[in-house]
Amino acid sequence: MPRRILEGNVVSDKMDKTVTVLVERRYKHPVYKKYVKQTDKFAAHDETNNVKVGDRVRIEECSPISKRKSWRVITDGAAASATEPKKEAAKKKPAAKKTEEKKAAPAKNPAAKKPAAKKTTEKKAAEKKPAAKKTTAKKTTAKKSETKKDA
Repeated sequence: MPRRILEGNVVSDKMDKTVTVLVERRYKHPVYKKYVKQTDKFAAHDETNNVKVGDRVRIEECSPISKRKSWRVITDGAAASATEPKKEAAKKKPAAKKTEEKKAAPAKNPAAKKPAAKKTTEKKAAEKKPAAKKTTAKKTTAKKSETKKDA
């Protein structure tokens, strides 16, 4: 019988030589005829500990390794090396855009931000005052009830 192969995202790599893989599958609901997503978590064996959280991996069914672990991570040397440069390039591009936006943003409205900050502090101060009155009222009623019990 052939071994099943599934594909999913790594959600945890905190265990030694084990990763948790979230596999998502879609199927058509028999009554409502709507496509439903179902997710399953599998504990998969990763001998080299080179898979990290967020990686897309393929897992293959194998004989039981432990109580919960009967899947093994399939490592393709060409696929792993091809995905790493893409991730690094994707990280560099947005970072360059953010720095340009940050430089442009302070030059546009430096004075507009200061009055907005003052308004929020005034609202916070106004909200705190009634809360203080309520707590003092509770304390005074508690004292009165204690004096009634003593008498």
